[in-house]
Amino acid sequence: MPTPSSVLASVLRSDPARPRITFYEDTPGPTRGERIELSGKVLANWVNKAANALQDEFDLGPGATVRLDLPPHWRSIYWAMAAWSVGATVVVGGDDGDDADLLVTDDPAAAEDAPGAAVLVTLAALARRSPDASPDATAMDEARELSTYGDQFTAWDEPDEDAPALRSAGAEAAYGAVVEDRGWERGVRVHLSGGDLGRVLTAALSAWAADGSVVLTRGELDDEARSHRVATEGITLQE
Repeated sequence: MPTPSSVLASVLRSDPARPRITFYEDTPGPTRGERIELSGKVLANWVNKAANALQDEFDLGPGATVRLDLPPHWRSIYWAMAAWSVGATVVVGGDDGDDADLLVTDDPAAAEDAPGAAVLVTLAALARRSPDASPDATAMDEARELSTYGDQFTAWDEPDEDAPALRSAGAEAAYGAVVEDRGWERGVRVHLSGGDLGRVLTAALSAWAADGSVVLTRGELDDEARSHRVATEGITLQE
């Protein structure tokens, strides 16, 4: 069965230059209007840097738990892929991740109050430091520190096929089952929207397993804007 790491490897073998994530920020705020596109190679670089941080800085591996307190976003996707690269369990939504080994959040107060280790994520694409990180903060400032980690990653250990990969909405998916074969055509380009990060993560894995890509919209679109995006982005499937 394919795993998140093997799916990423297959993307790189197939065509590392092809876009695999296209992200639109349509929520009100200073980042509204951002469009970010990541090729397979660029996605892998982000994943590897984050995985090296998880492994080297936080000593995480199989059996560890990483809670993603993040919206559906391109940064959420590479942090999930990084956690799976080290063999950890990703927890999204609800309160069942309160005892996680690491909290990854865009909420400065949550990062400051975390009972354990935390990473503070700044969602803006060009951020070089968090505007909310205090000099004596214990949480890692992702925008400032992640770039210092290497672009190549080697896991210390591999998770078992039946080890939990994702906990979301009260359900759990093992490493051997988190990549779903949905019968999508090869090269599918899937439009994802909505607030369920777990759904976004599993759909992205399925799209990549079919040698496809995802267009992720954060925010609401009216019918005209949605039709325009479908046409301009070459979307072949809407989830």
